[in-house]
Amino acid sequence: IESLRVFVETLDRIRSHYVEPIDDETLLEDAIEGMVQRLDPHSSYLTGDAYAALQEATEGVFGGIGVEILEEEGRLKVVAPIDGTPAAKAGLRPGDWIEAVDGERTAVVGTEAALGALRGEIDEPVTLTLRRPAEEESFTVTLTRALIDIPSVSHRWLVPGLAYLRVTQFQTHTGEDLRAALEALKGEQTLAGLVLDLRNNPGGVLSSGVAVADAFLDGGLIVETRGRGAGANERYEAQRGDLTNGVPVVVLINEGTASASEIVAGALQDHGRGLLLGQRSFGKGSVQWPHELSNGAEMRVTVARWFTPDDRAIHGEGLEPDIEVELTEEDFEAELDPQL
Repeated sequence: IESLRVFVETLDRIRSHYVEPIDDETLLEDAIEGMVQRLDPHSSYLTGDAYAALQEATEGVFGGIGVEILEEEGRLKVVAPIDGTPAAKAGLRPGDWIEAVDGERTAVVGTEAALGALRGEIDEPVTLTLRRPAEEESFTVTLTRALIDIPSVSHRWLVPGLAYLRVTQFQTHTGEDLRAALEALKGEQTLAGLVLDLRNNPGGVLSSGVAVADAFLDGGLIVETRGRGAGANERYEAQRGDLTNGVPVVVLINEGTASASEIVAGALQDHGRGLLLGQRSFGKGSVQWPHELSNGAEMRVTVARWFTPDDRAIHGEGLEPDIEVELTEEDFEAELDPQL
């Protein structure tokens, strides 16, 4: 009761004395947003354009620069640029901080407004001010917004018998797309080995991550979620039938490998089904559930942590590769890929 009294008192003081008038609806919206965002970096309160943007990204077609963003301590952090998008072509990297969009600093205008500014008219420019963790000075890049139509799965042959599968993010249909890619590969020639590339894959739909892991396993636990609420405690088991017939698998991971992609990598590593190669993954081992509110907004709240088959909780830790191979600044600039 005392806390509610202080809240109402604060609301009244701001309404009466703040230098500019602010309506009650705006103040209460901001209070709700702050309450949810202070829980953890992955819980969110989404209204209007932000909610629509999330729905578009889940389906895989939207307009913008093509980057997965995490809000952390009131700042925007790049989880991963998405293959073939303006963000990837401009050289954005996992861990970059977005300090300003079109000259408007994110700390001033707020993260939701900054996120909205990343989207806009197709073929129109947007300028980002970035700070890279290893560098002291910030720098700017100008990108041209594009229609982002992301194929979640791509494939090709590296050499006869050795296939390459790239999963860019986990959308609602990614499990079906991966199975179709495997069938296409097997229809072309005998599959003797496979490279599964999950680098810079920021995750996405949990069920799609489970479906992809299931394609490589012949039974057993894929992931377990544990939380407090009803339905938060679940075990996801693989069905019988490894679609690759047990061929050797190498999984490429890096600091942009997060969430559902870590579920896949962790399951294959724990079952001895795949060798992880690259650099330690991002470490997002939590599950967010959407709750539609009466005002049309959506609140996403962390309801559970997930655990690998060997009972590893990787949240904040990431997955350690079996073979560590760095991708250096020199490699990146020379467009070399020692990990692959």
